[in-house]
Amino acid sequence: MYNFIIKPLLFKFSPEKAHAIIVAIIRLPFVKMILGALFNFRDERLGTEVAGLHFKNRIGLAAGFDKNASLIREMASLGFGFIEIGTITPLGQPGNPKPRIFRLPEDQALVNRMGFNNLGVDAAISKLKKIKKKNLIIGGNIGKNKITPLENAKEDYLICFTKLFPYVDYFTVNVSSPNTPNLRELQDKKPLTDILGSLQKLNLTKEKPKPIFLKIAPDVSFEQLDDIIDIVQQTGISGIVATNTTISREGLVTSAHTVEMIGSGGLSGLPLKHRSTEIIRYIVQRSNGSIPVIGIGGIQSAEDAIEKLEAGASLLQIYTGFIYEGPALVKRINKVLVKFQT
Repeated sequence: MYNFIIKPLLFKFSPEKAHAIIVAIIRLPFVKMILGALFNFRDERLGTEVAGLHFKNRIGLAAGFDKNASLIREMASLGFGFIEIGTITPLGQPGNPKPRIFRLPEDQALVNRMGFNNLGVDAAISKLKKIKKKNLIIGGNIGKNKITPLENAKEDYLICFTKLFPYVDYFTVNVSSPNTPNLRELQDKKPLTDILGSLQKLNLTKEKPKPIFLKIAPDVSFEQLDDIIDIVQQTGISGIVATNTTISREGLVTSAHTVEMIGSGGLSGLPLKHRSTEIIRYIVQRSNGSIPVIGIGGIQSAEDAIEKLEAGASLLQIYTGFIYEGPALVKRINKVLVKFQT
């Protein structure tokens, strides 16, 4: 039904308009109940422990879909094992000018240059305070404001961490979006060590420290990846999210002219599948399995999910696959994973 009726209708609208329509529909109480009955597949065998947290299943909603923590109940009803909100910045910001997200249907991909549009950390907290979690893990994806100079970026991450700490179960440090000017420079050894070290130092002052993950770009070299792995181990944070969107446009089926007209932005979806899996495998092998990895990139089927788990991922996240395959994707994956895990 989704692929034959709902998706063709939604794809007649711009991606942001389609998103707004979806949000309006799933917020209807009876719709949430129907979606939950249809798609929320439960099985205790799907549960797993990662970084000291119990996840009811391995499939999470990646950051970007619920930027302001306003859809947690609705998305949880679709069977996700965890929800990552954000990216959240200290102050609200509008993001980049529209249009800023584009579909590449021939590649089952998206290009976005959203630019961390969100209402700010205080607005997210006002939503999180109303959530009764009931065995749902919530992650907070944090970033810096566009107006914050790069040399002061650490302060933005510390602000978000401090304010969100009582309301989320884990954190993801986003220094890898291609859509905030110069943000990826924070993946370099010195600034990354400073940011992660400062966050972990603050984390360890808490009575119950929370897992901190680092979200990395797929465009890093293996030499850079070696540095990142060393920094993760040195600072003692919990793991890595691999990967964010790519600035590469290699191997696309979509015409070069169309891609050129779209312009800059991060590419997500099926074209990213093999590179993200390659990075997952490298991290797991290089760290001898000591660093938990949340795998993301090109997961649009149960087979894609298993590929990343076999590469060593502990958990998975989807976003673009959810757009192209619909709400049944989570259920389809989890039904297969019951057999995979037993």
